[in-house]
Amino acid sequence: MSEVNTEVTTEVTTEENKFDLVLERTVDIPPSLVWAAWTTPAHLLEWFTPAPWKTVDCEIDLRPGGIFRSVMRSPEGVDHDNTGCFLEVVQGKKLVFTDALGPDFRPTGNSFMTATVTFEAHEVGTKYKAVVMHKNAEDMQKHKDMGFHQGWGAALDQLVAHMKKLN
Repeated sequence: MSEVNTEVTTEVTTEENKFDLVLERTVDIPPSLVWAAWTTPAHLLEWFTPAPWKTVDCEIDLRPGGIFRSVMRSPEGVDHDNTGCFLEVVQGKKLVFTDALGPDFRPTGNSFMTATVTFEAHEVGTKYKAVVMHKNAEDMQKHKDMGFHQGWGAALDQLVAHMKKLN
């Protein structure tokens, strides 16, 4: 198993973060590998969608306003195209992306979430934290019901397993 510790639930709910979902774990690979997995299309295709779903296409333009697009295929063969953009890119440490805006910050009109993913060096590898913000309780609950913690956790396990195979 790739995870070093289980999900941390130390977040205190405030008015500002009441529609957020958080996954925080420590994994046993260095931040440079976690970063490469998130920012290299060939790697992202291998881990981004929890099995039995698959990521079949992706585009990454690693800059604020740059496209972040993935196509997820369901076990039934139905493709789901998710297009958004990066809001912030801190080399090796942080990615912020949203589906509320498309490439070059063009509004999409159909937002579901904005995510901040951080990678911090830890004595055993990387402290990984994903904070996914939703505009309302309904969207947050929908994401929870879709299996946010299980799905994002499984994807993180897949990321670690994939990157370990390469080293």
